[in-house]
Parts: sequence; C-alpha cells; structure tokens
Amino acid sequence: MSTPPSGLDTPVAPAFASVDDVVTRLAEVGYLASEAVATTVFLADQLGKPLLVEGPAGVGKTELSRAVAAATGSELIRLQCYEGVDEARALYEWNHAKQLLRITAGREESWDEARSDIFSEEFLLPRPLLRAIRNEGPTVLLIDETDKADVEIEGLLLEVLGDFQVTVPELGTITAVQRPFVVLTSNATRELSEALRRRCLFLYVDFPETELEQRIVRLKVPELDEVLATSLVRVVEALRNLGLRKAPSIAETIDWARTLVALGATSLDAQVVSDSLGVILKHTDDIAKARTKLDLPSILV
Repeated sequence: MSTPPSGLDTPVAPAFASVDDVVTRLAEVGYLASEAVATTVFLADQLGKPLLVEGPAGVGKTELSRAVAAATGSELIRLQCYEGVDEARALYEWNHAKQLLRITAGREESWDEARSDIFSEEFLLPRPLLRAIRNEGPTVLLIDETDKADVEIEGLLLEVLGDFQVTVPELGTITAVQRPFVVLTSNATRELSEALRRRCLFLYVDFPETELEQRIVRLKVPELDEVLATSLVRVVEALRNLGLRKAPSIAETIDWARTLVALGATSLDAQVVSDSLGVILKHTDDIAKARTKLDLPSILV
C-alpha cells in the first residue's frame, strides 16, 4: 500500500491520493473520518509507517483499520493482544501433533531425514504477524489493544515492524513482499515503550464532536428522526461528562438510536431515557448516577 523500505521486493503505490481521498473513500465504506484522522491515515500510507491509534474504549480505533481495509480492498489480518500472548500466538508455531505423526510413520528413517521433513512449510502454523508478512496481496495488519500485551511482546513487534521480516531458524529469513498498512491500537491502560512509539505515527482519537457524532448516527440509523438524533447525541455527551465508570461509546450511541427506533419513540423524555439506559450504560452505579444527575430539561432546551 506504500513504498517499502530497502529489502522489500516490490514497490507498491500509495493507496490514497490525498487527505480528501481518504475522507471520501472511508465515508464510502461507512466511516466518517475527521480531518485529523484522515490526515494521519494519509501520512501513514505515504510514509509507510505504522499508525499507533490511542484513545478511550469505543471511539472507533479498531473500526478505523477495518474501514481502511475495506476502502483499499485489502485483507485485514488481526492480532488481538491480551496478557500472556506470546511469540507462538503472534508469529508462528510448529504443528507438533502432525510432526509426531510424521515421525511415527517414518520409523525406519534416520533423524536427519525426518528433521528435514518435519521442519518444512507443511508443518508450519503461521500466526497473524507472519501471515501479514507473507501475504502477497494488499494487507492491513491490525495489532489490537497493544497495551494489554506483556511488555516483552513489544520487542517482537519492534523487530517485525522495523524490517518487516521474520527469521524462522529451520527455514531461514522470510521478508515481506510488500509492506502491510499497520495499525496498532491502545486504550492507554499502560504506557507503551518509547522505542515502539518512535516507529509509529501517533493519532489520538477521542469521542467525536457533536456535529460529527450526529452525522455518524444519521448514517448508521437513517430511519431515526433528525431532531431526535440531535437530542440523543446531546444526552450522550452529558452522560460522558458525569464521570461514569464506563462512558458511552460511539457503538453504544448507535445502539441507543436503534433502540429508540424500535420503541417508536418520538422524543427523549425522562421515562424513555430511564427505561432504556441499560442499552448505553453497562454498570448499575452508572445507571443510578445518570438517573439522579442527568438534567434533561437543561440538556434538551
């Protein structure tokens, strides 16, 4: 998707022609990007740099990578990070059960003969990082919730994202044919290393401004009345300012809009809000706080 560094075999033209092109093409696949988001995506594509997207949960970080993949006709390969994810889950491992069957079947062979066979492509299980490096077509590599992985995994990411190559001792060095578009996401639950940050372009995504969130709601739930959509977004913004345990995400805003359509609601009154808060808030104490502190008359003037 972008010009590869020295060592990659095939130069690939950037996927996006301009920042406006990013805005247009992401919108065509249902992602309304702000100017800041579109500019950073454009630069990541032009410069061939990984894109580190940080922000609170539910602001569309993961969805951005899906939209880039859809807009560019790329395959999306996802590494979901979690505590304890290791090289075998992220990069590759050997199919030990199949290797054992092969050794058992060839009992008359010497070990040298068996070894040359069992450590071959047939027995290799590529995981997301290796799959992305070996993929010959346009690829978006999503390393999701990077901050949830152990610090040790960052060393592996530095090696892979630095040269886009992997050394499998039994097979040799595998170098990417073309550089994938890489998106790393983080909810900032822990600080990522400076070394990893230096290799990336950085984008902080917060909850969208009022006008943009209204457009998102209208795009995703076109059957919702425009006035009701405006009221809904105002209430969601007020909820986010209450200091809740879990602020409503964009996805939950959309779910609430669909709920109002299903209920046949024509306005947001205290009863409708109280009855449907469980759609948008996920903790009992948050719901209780919203019912006591949400001042609907002042919000919906």
